[in-house]
Amino acid sequence: MSSHRIDREPDWVTTRFGVQVASDGTGCAGHELRDLVVLGLRHNRRRAHLLVSTVLGKHIPTPPGVVRGAADALGAAITDQIGADAARDSAVFGFAETATGLGHCVAQRISASRYLHSTRRQLPGVVVSGTFEEGHSHATTHLLQPSDPAFLDAATPEETLILVDDEISTGTTALGAIETIVATRPRTRFVVASLVDMRTPDQRAECAKAAADLGVEVSYVALAHGSVTLPPTLLDDVWELTSDDLNPVAPERADAATLTLEWPAGTPDGGRHGFERSDSEAFHQATEAAAERIAHHLDPQRPVVVIGHEELMYAPLCIAECLELRGFVTGYQTTTRSPAQVHDVSGYPLRRGFRFVAPESDPDTPRYIYNVSSNAFADPQVVVVVDTPADTPELRAPGGLLDVLTAAGHPVTLAVLPATGQAQRGGSREAARR
Repeated sequence: MSSHRIDREPDWVTTRFGVQVASDGTGCAGHELRDLVVLGLRHNRRRAHLLVSTVLGKHIPTPPGVVRGAADALGAAITDQIGADAARDSAVFGFAETATGLGHCVAQRISASRYLHSTRRQLPGVVVSGTFEEGHSHATTHLLQPSDPAFLDAATPEETLILVDDEISTGTTALGAIETIVATRPRTRFVVASLVDMRTPDQRAECAKAAADLGVEVSYVALAHGSVTLPPTLLDDVWELTSDDLNPVAPERADAATLTLEWPAGTPDGGRHGFERSDSEAFHQATEAAAERIAHHLDPQRPVVVIGHEELMYAPLCIAECLELRGFVTGYQTTTRSPAQVHDVSGYPLRRGFRFVAPESDPDTPRYIYNVSSNAFADPQVVVVVDTPADTPELRAPGGLLDVLTAAGHPVTLAVLPATGQAQRGGSREAARR
């Protein structure tokens, strides 16, 4: 797997604040912690530092092949640990918002029986079957919204549930999810898989005790392991630090165009309400058709960055992969709820940023996208992929995502994907079983 670093200079956060990230030398062969994460900062009173992944496609525009390669490596590590048959018979669960695409890629790599990710989207009429908390996150509550309430039930007593996250910092979030799941859906075998595992020895011991108290077996897999050492004054120091200005403006505003994508009825648009192995073929045919249509509206001589909407990560990634295969110099990333700090200095990963009005009903909580343009993707055209609940007047309004991107000189193609609702997905599953 190739790595993707936007800057090989010493980490600015380490130089300025003394934050240290160290590898413990373990993990999967060929993967180094320094090639997977770089230090950033965020505006959060609970946790000031941010491990910015160089292979996830969230904060940094990343070649889709790099994103897929990292996920495939993680899937291969899982298979090596539990065996190919157990991996194929497993269910996979991804954590919103950052790991929804990663989890889906892992499920695809190991050919898991089914996939579900948590969500923070709340729509009228959608049934929530469980919740758990992520203490250090900017948006702490995770919701479970499978269309089938039995979706996470163990198919057999031996079935493994694989929980996928981009980073394990303490293990608390994964264990909270496990506790929520086993409270109503008894099962005993779990794997927690992540790109990096940053737990201390004490935290590993706490995780082992918590698993024993729940009466479950939990094993951990990561591409790299390490630790973060934080100065005692970091929270206050970063809180007082002024971020660079957001929303850069170009001499001329670029244009925006809208495409409504076709999508086969009954095929899920992702894993929010559940995705089964049998859905894969129709899903990938749909993303290939979407990419073909989008490609006709792009300049083949200009780099393109495909931007997904928060938890909508996997479909945009697959579209980006198809554009890359068509010869476009392609990057991939997604918007986020997390307010990180932007500093245009060498050795810092978040050099440029945009703040915009949430396209969904959340007017008091802005959304963000970072970088977009980079050394690898200089002055790109942009494809923004959203689903229909995010296709709102706020998306196009002054201060919305299309407004801030076009003001910065990026031509935007907005691709609207018809969302698969919870009830619709449940009906499709029942029809397939008959």
